[in-house]
This record gives sequence, structure tokens and C-alpha cells, in this order.
Amino acid sequence: MRRLLPALAAAVALLAGCADADGRFVAIDDIPANLDPPTPTQDASTGTYTLDCGRNEERHLNADNVVVAPGEPNGAHHTHEYVGNRTTDHTSTDTTLATGTTTCTQGDLSTYYWPVLRLTDRPGHDAHAPGGGVHGNTGEIVPPAAVRVQYTGSPVAKVVPLPRFTRLVTGDAAALTSGNGTARWGCEGVPGWTDRYPLCDGRRVVRTFDFPGCWDGRNTDSTSHRAHATFAASNGVCAQGTFPVPRLRVQAIYDVPAGRPYAIDSFPEQNRDPRTDHAMFINVMPDGLMSEVAACLNTGRRCP
Repeated sequence: MRRLLPALAAAVALLAGCADADGRFVAIDDIPANLDPPTPTQDASTGTYTLDCGRNEERHLNADNVVVAPGEPNGAHHTHEYVGNRTTDHTSTDTTLATGTTTCTQGDLSTYYWPVLRLTDRPGHDAHAPGGGVHGNTGEIVPPAAVRVQYTGSPVAKVVPLPRFTRLVTGDAAALTSGNGTARWGCEGVPGWTDRYPLCDGRRVVRTFDFPGCWDGRNTDSTSHRAHATFAASNGVCAQGTFPVPRLRVQAIYDVPAGRPYAIDSFPEQNRDPRTDHAMFINVMPDGLMSEVAACLNTGRRCP
């Protein structure tokens, strides 16, 4: 079966509207292994804190992006999938988010969101709507089969709580042209990840969004939405003048029918390239909960 996967990849890529030469699909056996994580030091914060935020059963979808384009309706030019704060849209403010409701446990009012994934061989419900066909994103939206929200610590230091209303971005929605993408695609139960659409041979497709874990100690946002929070070096050390904070990882997991072409939403000019995968986060945890998260990580526990 797996010897047929390269041919299947070409067929799927053609159905998705791109040639396999574009490098958008990869067979499960060709996904490279992950690099080993840094070995924790004596000062590491080795705990984990996991939240159940559902899998967007209520189908909270819109083409807004309150982090990058606040106040602008359909400012994303593609459709986002949400878990967490039920009220998130282009009109959201710190005040409205703090008074909203949530799909997350533990009273976490944060908002977590990323582009939808679609089967591209059928029109979909929004073929003539903004965020959908109006912006070049056609296809039937595939709801996540599961969503995992987890915070981890630093392999070399204790973490400090992340301030409330901090905004974070991971990935690059313009990666096709910028070359700066950090997309991580994989197959459930298979070690390793790729920046291409995986053909998972009957396993579920996994999108992993790793957010920056080093904060500048002052700002909850910045003009680029990135300068105030950066990624640690490969050895886990934060740059001088930044501090380790609870490091967010969100995984969205999908049952993609075998042989069906699929793609994520993107800006029109990014041509739905897998490297453009990205996600946004606004921390609206009550301060007490964020302190609890940091304490759990610093004491090496698995919580809750």
C-alpha cells in the first residue's frame, strides 16, 4: 500500500489544484523525525498544564482576526476556527473578552484560533461568502476531531506568569512569499513533522501550533505582534532581556477521508500553501489561573 503513496500524492495534489512538483504533499513514510528536545537542567520547569477547550462543537467561525486586524470585519480574508472565548470577533476588546463565556475548563476565557481546513473537491457552504469563495477559499470545512491545548515550561529555567491580555502569533500567513513559515504538520502516532500536507495512510492529520515562550517583561503586544514575545534558542535559552513564560502548544486533529484532497484557508495570494499555517492567541486567563499554571510547570507536576 505504502509503495502506492507517491502516486497517490500526485493524484491528490492535482485534485487540490496544484501539481505535486509544488511540494505540497508528503507521504507518511517520508515525514522526517523531530529533533530531540533539549535535556532539562536542574532549574527546568518540567510540568505540564492541559486544558479541555472542546473542539469547536458550536462551530464558532468567522473571517475576522482581532489580533492582526482589530475592528476590521472579514479582515483575515480567510475563515478562522475558534476554541475558548465564545465572543471573539473583529469587535472584541479586552473588556468584552473578559466578560465573555468560554468553551474551556478552569475558567479560561482565552481565545485560540487558526485557519479552517477544507476538503477541496466540493463547494462548501460559503462558496460565495467573504473568507470563503470570495477570497479564493472553497471547499467543505472539516471540523476538528480533537483539539489539544497544553502549556509546558522551559528546559533551563523557571517560568513567570504571562500577563493577562497578551497577544501571541505563531506561524506566518504570508510564508509562501516570505519564506518564514514554521508550519508543523504530521500524522497521529507518527514521530516527526513536515511543513507539507501529509498523506497519513489511515491515520488522523495533526496540525501543531507552538507559540513563543520568551516574553520581554513589559509589553502585551507589539506593532509586529511578535517583537514582545520570541522563541527560545535551540538549547531552550531565552534571549537576553526576555523571560521564560508558560509555552503554549495547540494541536488540531482531523479525520481526513483517504484519497480526498484538502487544504487550509489562506490569503488569496498565498494559494493555500501548507507553509502558511498559523495561529493566534489572546491570554484572558484570570490572573489566579495563570499563576496556577506557572506554579504547576515550575514544580514539575501534570495538571490539572
